[in-house]
Amino acid sequence: MPNRSTPFLSRMALAAGAALFIASSAHAADKTLTIYTYESFISEWGPGPKVKEAFEKTCECTVEFVGVADGVALLSRLKLEGESTKADLVLGLDTNLVDEARQTGMFAPHGIDTSAVKVPGDFKDDVFVPYDYGHFAVVYDTETLKNPPKSMKELVEGDPAQKIVIEDPRTSTPGLGLLLWVKSIYGDKAPEAWAKLKDRVLTVTPGWSEAYGLFTKGEAPMVLSYTTSPAYHMVAEDTSRYQAASFSEGHYIQIEVAGLVKSAHEPGLAKQFLSFMISPGFQDAIPTNNWMMPVAATSEPLPDAFGKLVNPQKTFLMSPEEVAANRKAWIDEWLAAMSVR
Repeated sequence: MPNRSTPFLSRMALAAGAALFIASSAHAADKTLTIYTYESFISEWGPGPKVKEAFEKTCECTVEFVGVADGVALLSRLKLEGESTKADLVLGLDTNLVDEARQTGMFAPHGIDTSAVKVPGDFKDDVFVPYDYGHFAVVYDTETLKNPPKSMKELVEGDPAQKIVIEDPRTSTPGLGLLLWVKSIYGDKAPEAWAKLKDRVLTVTPGWSEAYGLFTKGEAPMVLSYTTSPAYHMVAEDTSRYQAASFSEGHYIQIEVAGLVKSAHEPGLAKQFLSFMISPGFQDAIPTNNWMMPVAATSEPLPDAFGKLVNPQKTFLMSPEEVAANRKAWIDEWLAAMSVR
């Protein structure tokens, strides 16, 4: 004799299972991954919105970005907040800051496979994962500057009437990059070089966004940016007006990284994001949104504009340990030479 209760019990079991699934899904969606990064990354034209959308499709979570002015400011904020920080992940430090960041004791080993990552100098680390890279460069307006500097020496000793906007090394990773670029070329003579360059500096901004904004508004014919910056104008604006100057001495490189915060509320999600970060889902957003070079495979080839960029013949990159040991002293040199307080 058939058990008439079987269909009813089956429906009850299915309903219970569905309710459990919905509840667990809702619980998963309630999870929030908090990522500290720099403001240009999460701007409407930056990679942040695309990255957020792509990752949220895979994680059943919400990505919350918290933006600060620039990479150096990220480390400063993290130090200030200490273990009370809400950050699960910090995205936007670079190799010039990783040793100092490691010394805070606030970062945990990532524990993910980074074999897909390829960067100049083959940087690898068990705590920090690279996600893009680019060489610093002086970007100039071809309509107002017909003879751009062809070396750091020409920049330092050039016409003071032709101004440049630079970033502050105390708050900005490009500013710190310029500091280390000058130090790499001039060594102990760096203070003298800064004293000469001072007359060409229109202003020193806290971060890259402010500096580049002044440049594109025509406030100065030059700005400290990246060899990849002209690609933005070629691809997004269909203009070759803005170009990077190729320096005969070589160019300093920036490798940007992300790290897992030891006190993360969602360490599992943070690790999942780090793995996603070196996949096409993230890397596809780098070339034409962050306007830097990807560190891993993308699903599409780079736009043709990237083949027209300055290709430095020599790359400068100090070890993280050397930068950490000397950063304060070198910034003090810069402050004294530039008379900035």
